[in-house]
Amino acid sequence: MTLHPALSTRATELFGVQYPIVQTGMGWVSDAHLTAATANAGGLGIIAGGAMSYEELAAAISGVQELTEKPFGVNLRADSADISKRIDLVIRAGVKVASFALAPKQDLIGRLKDAGLVVMPSIGARRHAEKVAAWGADAVLVQGGEGGGHTGNVPTSLLLPQVVDAVDIPVIAAGGYFDGRGLVSALAYGAEGIAMGTRFLLTSDSPVASSVKDVYLSKTVNDTVLTLQIDGVPQRVLRAGTIDAIESSSGARRMARSLRNALAFQKLSGTPWSDIVREGLAMKKSHDLSWSQVVMAANAPMLYRSALVEGRTDLGVMATGQVVGLIDDTPSCQDLIQRIVTEADAVLNRLGRA
Repeated sequence: MTLHPALSTRATELFGVQYPIVQTGMGWVSDAHLTAATANAGGLGIIAGGAMSYEELAAAISGVQELTEKPFGVNLRADSADISKRIDLVIRAGVKVASFALAPKQDLIGRLKDAGLVVMPSIGARRHAEKVAAWGADAVLVQGGEGGGHTGNVPTSLLLPQVVDAVDIPVIAAGGYFDGRGLVSALAYGAEGIAMGTRFLLTSDSPVASSVKDVYLSKTVNDTVLTLQIDGVPQRVLRAGTIDAIESSSGARRMARSLRNALAFQKLSGTPWSDIVREGLAMKKSHDLSWSQVVMAANAPMLYRSALVEGRTDLGVMATGQVVGLIDDTPSCQDLIQRIVTEADAVLNRLGRA
């Protein structure tokens, strides 16, 4: 199938992929299978390395490489205590793209670029895009307020053109995308592709249990909430499970719950307390958080794990974009990406004839 030339962009060339579609590194969701399925379908799959131990990340990278020879990425936390060791791992393994939820320091960007990796931080403001571009980032992923998980208040339709006008590197648009029409709209704004989280979570290749996916599929665009009560930084999650109780509980009760979950996460992950404290200090500094918010941040992994891994939608929280209300099926990554590019091709050709 010959597609409209607009669907070959600087991003497809930079990432070495067929289509300008990125599957984001969603914690507890973007495992080896989902990442490889996206890569084999022609998009850029990204492993959720930030939610994994070092050993789990190494196993996930090997798992993807057993399932595909296509390029893929790894999402890293720049404030991880073992970030240097993780960077050595992705370099040694020949990973194509390193993405970051929090902007990495200039020296980390340089180290990855020197090793031949493409560096793509996620940003939520024009000034952040300008900063990482000046530090040598190869691309930026721009998420508007419609997006799930950590997000801001500015919608994609306003944030995206701001960033495109501010930097010369490829811009990937995120927040509110699920189909070919959205891909064309992002290209019209000047983006080089789109990134999707919720849409890939709701595929048959996603490891999330069907019962949890059914909760997502039952929601409308009005069934999300932007809250500070999970880790002190704005996050968009489903209005489901325990979020109402978290938002309505007293500060003392939230703190007690956070401490319990932090202890459980430390035991589960085996992360030394010294590393947890070091990461907490880094988060406190980067986000200007209070100590109570830092403790809340340690609570977040277990809240997400309860729902997305254990299937306890009554106890956990579920990150989501508002686009959840426009999704009504769970296709394979192959079918989803083909559907999007086919629709985008049709829209571009229709506009061309007009």
